[in-house]
Amino acid sequence: MLGRERKYKGAVVYSVALHAAVVAAKVDPVILGKNIFNANCVACHQTTGLGMAGMFPPLAKSDWVNGSEERIIRVVLHGLTGPVTVSGTQFGSQAMPTFATQSNESIAAVLTYIRQEWGNSAPAVSAEKVAEIRTKVGAHGAWTAAELDAFK
Repeated sequence: MLGRERKYKGAVVYSVALHAAVVAAKVDPVILGKNIFNANCVACHQTTGLGMAGMFPPLAKSDWVNGSEERIIRVVLHGLTGPVTVSGTQFGSQAMPTFATQSNESIAAVLTYIRQEWGNSAPAVSAEKVAEIRTKVGAHGAWTAAELDAFK
């Protein structure tokens, strides 16, 4: 047992050891990422990761998702505008919004989730890498696919 339950003024309290164990517990980034995806991304990219034909590109088996983390981090941090070709199919002018207000940990978690879901097999993305790119790029408007070609 990590700590002992005690009663104090009618309330149940736990020892410092138990509290420390709870605080130290790590949340699985894939589970966190799935929750973030379902709250922010599913309307366009769908629960299947297949997107919507002609409007929103697929994330499933996507060359963008399975490619460079440098590129996909920039897309989520700053957004994407204009036409984009994903896995050989061109998608129109539906803009991807910025998620720059999200924490580095949240962005890393959602990217880790999509890079390991729907047949994708790319490595996890770290919060440190998101922070590095956020700092390096600074304030930036939505990227175009042509601008992101440098980060394939």
